[in-house]
Amino acid sequence: MRDNTKRRAELGDFLRTRRARLQPEQLGLSTFGRRRTPGLRRDEVAQLAGVGVSWYTWLEQGRDITVSEQVVERLAETLQLESEERRHLFVLARGMVPVAVERAEIVPPPPGTQAVLDALGITPAILVDHRFNLVAWNEGACRVFGDFSLLGERERNRIWNMFTNPAARQLFVDWEEAAQHAVMHLRSAYDQYIGDAWFEQLLADLQRESPEFRTLWSKHNVQASCDLYHEKILNHPQVGHLHFSSSVFIVPITPPLHMVTYTPSSPETANKLAIIGETGHIHTLAR
Repeated sequence: MRDNTKRRAELGDFLRTRRARLQPEQLGLSTFGRRRTPGLRRDEVAQLAGVGVSWYTWLEQGRDITVSEQVVERLAETLQLESEERRHLFVLARGMVPVAVERAEIVPPPPGTQAVLDALGITPAILVDHRFNLVAWNEGACRVFGDFSLLGERERNRIWNMFTNPAARQLFVDWEEAAQHAVMHLRSAYDQYIGDAWFEQLLADLQRESPEFRTLWSKHNVQASCDLYHEKILNHPQVGHLHFSSSVFIVPITPPLHMVTYTPSSPETANKLAIIGETGHIHTLAR
């Protein structure tokens, strides 16, 4: 209850600051004489958004009233909000973001991120978006996981690749455990995007292509999609078993990206990575 009260207060403050920065002339409104209110008045916002003046006043006052997705959308348009502001408005007004706010396109990595990945040298590192799509990687990752540049966009989705690519099955020493964790992470992410066309299509395709995925998905097990630390053993086709400590670092953009690094957890693995680098051999995960 206390959190909702604070959220409604934040909503009112956000609406007031957004209307204060707009001038009536920007929205085709006529003005007469001197105005006491900077920017738009409450009645002007209500008129443009198609809601009652009293109702909008209550909204700014932080009263406990129901706000529909359509009304929030009209307010965002009226106040000329940018994408991140629009998302913020939905969270404050409804406690959630509708599917339409989230774009299906793969989010490009921020400037400088590739340089960070490359600076890790032979230590594998990848950048993954909120839909588990691989958006960037370094050469060390290619030498361990395969040449990602040879894969199509769907094949670079970590969940899809795990369940549909035989080479990926051979790479994980305990593929069953890795698959279970992958599905639990997907379930956790999907809960935030139920109804999203991209997610729904991925789920339909996975359930059609993989009996193992269908079974695991039906169990409805959930695990946070951002494990900060995890031990992993891989079976590299050239040098055999590799032992890693996997760490996750969040890149704070919207939607967030996750940088995953694989640090050798034994001197033997570090030596094997050096051997792969010396030979220059990069295997492929492409089918």
